[in-house]
Amino acid sequence: MIFAISWNWSLDGWIVLAGILAAVSAALLGNFLVLRRMSMLGDAISHSVLPGLAAAFFISGTRNSFPMFIGAVVVGVLTAYLTQWIRGMGKVDEGASMGVVFTSLFALGLVLIVQGADRVDLDPGCVLYGAIEQTPLDQVRLGGFGVPRAVVTLGIVTAINTLFVLLFYKELKLSSFDPALSTSSGLNAGLMHYLLMTLVAITAVASFESVGNILVVAMLVVPPASAYMLTDRLPVMIGLSVALATLAAVLGHLGAMVVPAWFGFESTTTAGMMAVASGLIMLLALAFAPRHGIVVKWCNQQWLAISILCDDIVALLYRREERQLPCVVFENELCRELQASRWSIYFSLVWLQQRGETTDANQRIALTEKGRDRARNLVRSHRLWENYLASQTLVDGNRLHGLAERFEHFTGRELREQLDKEMDAPSHDPHGSVIPVEKREEGA
Repeated sequence: MIFAISWNWSLDGWIVLAGILAAVSAALLGNFLVLRRMSMLGDAISHSVLPGLAAAFFISGTRNSFPMFIGAVVVGVLTAYLTQWIRGMGKVDEGASMGVVFTSLFALGLVLIVQGADRVDLDPGCVLYGAIEQTPLDQVRLGGFGVPRAVVTLGIVTAINTLFVLLFYKELKLSSFDPALSTSSGLNAGLMHYLLMTLVAITAVASFESVGNILVVAMLVVPPASAYMLTDRLPVMIGLSVALATLAAVLGHLGAMVVPAWFGFESTTTAGMMAVASGLIMLLALAFAPRHGIVVKWCNQQWLAISILCDDIVALLYRREERQLPCVVFENELCRELQASRWSIYFSLVWLQQRGETTDANQRIALTEKGRDRARNLVRSHRLWENYLASQTLVDGNRLHGLAERFEHFTGRELREQLDKEMDAPSHDPHGSVIPVEKREEGA
């Protein structure tokens, strides 16, 4: 309801569109900065163009002049060149060369901006945070319709970046993953590098007035880095980065209108909230990415631990049957024997019962025929490994059990057959225990 009351398409629609265009144009190029491990170079360029902006301001006296754009782009490309030159000549780390160049140029730019702020129409805060909320106020006529100037500029930049990625996709991919192979194949990796840096500088400058430096830096790195955690395929990564950048722009503007009201404030800067939204999206990707997510990895580790514990439980029950002990075990006895926590034993037993491998009557646990078949193959794997390690390696006898216990959980039927064949089908392990006969699966 609050969205319906506060949303105005003639204002908020243009603001969001400007944010989307700025975010997408930056994310398209940011994919290749992330792949080249040069994310900070985008940050360096977006900061170090300030001297070019300031010099153009001093010359033209206006923020809308073409010289301002040219001056900033030239300094941006110069940043990339100086970074490579210092790295090569000084034999220093790329991060160190970036730090020297961009901090020096950024400091020089700030000094020039502060010194010229009284004489030139220039606001240092606008350069850092932008004025995206004022986007709908400055419009140009296109086909009889009023379109914000920032939207036109960012639309052109987004189109150029899109064409660049589409036309030079193969060259960008090859020079990003293997510059040496790119050069040996006749593709100039250095030229692609400076073309990419030139477009990064153009994108940063085009975005300054509307979204400011902060959002450009965020969108050059955060959506591509988030997409990188979600996929291992470059085309999918590019598509995901564009989608995440768009989502961050929309959520950022909505958050700027809604979230401050929760704390008693009217609103906050939209560009800043867009950067915050992109950061939150990255946190979600960091936590729940299918392969690299922290939460997903933790869940997989817990599931692996439970699977191994289930193996240990059925193997323990099988060995009790071998020794003709009563085929019942209490939960507390399992905890003591397997040195596992009560909750993990409980969860494992529930899972085994669901699979029909154990029965539980008044906390007395026994194997079913299905569970006995699984346990037999596990014990067979364990004892075959003990035989193999004892006969084919120099492993100390005291370590045989521990190593075989690790390997048994990851040994399938084919590997058991290879071990059995390698040792001429042994009948007993080094400790004298009988090696069970392989339980064949139905239809095998």
